[in-house]
Amino acid sequence: MKILPFSLESCPPRRGPLDREFFRRDALVVARDLLGTLLVHESPEGTAAGYVVETEAYRGPRDRAAHSFGGRRTARNEVMYGPPGHAYVYFVYGMHYCFNVVVADVGVPHAVLVRALLPVRGLDLMRERRGRSVEDRRLCQGPANLCRALGIDRRHNGADLLDGPLRIEPGLEVPDRAVGRAARVGVSYAGADARRPWRFYVRGEPSVSALPTVVQGTRRRAAPHGPGR
Repeated sequence: MKILPFSLESCPPRRGPLDREFFRRDALVVARDLLGTLLVHESPEGTAAGYVVETEAYRGPRDRAAHSFGGRRTARNEVMYGPPGHAYVYFVYGMHYCFNVVVADVGVPHAVLVRALLPVRGLDLMRERRGRSVEDRRLCQGPANLCRALGIDRRHNGADLLDGPLRIEPGLEVPDRAVGRAARVGVSYAGADARRPWRFYVRGEPSVSALPTVVQGTRRRAAPHGPGR
């Protein structure tokens, strides 16, 4: 089937506000439906925001790539067991933060990693945080860059994403024809679970961090991985 050209800017606004029930669903469902939503952070330095264009689902105790695999419960991942619609922010490789959305019900530790945004608000602020030479499409390309651009760090772990300075707004309605699926990035240790098509992205958006196919003879460099070991 031929994939037609698509632009996120052509999407209609999403109807109605997001509520707790939006997040109280399986990680695979929420990961797809988060595409097109608007992630906003109002900080003392200013407001920065972007449309979500890439996500990864992590499905709890049976998912070898998830922090909660096998029912693991620690101070680090405790927020995953709490109510949906909150932020799970963790530190990885001793240098990067990754932003996740807690989903499913209380006691069901599912999460969705937000891998990339299409920047739409506060681009000057993002450039100050990321570097003036960084292309606009790369400002929020990859989970670590996204957190730097929006000023998200461990202080935001557990933040309520429905009402607060760090929040998710309805944004745009992305049609199914514009949604691609692929294996998650950087979780090869998870065996068969690493090959599951649990990464969702908006086709054709240049801010997507890792394409599932070869681009001009070279594979796109992968950004730091999601809620794994």
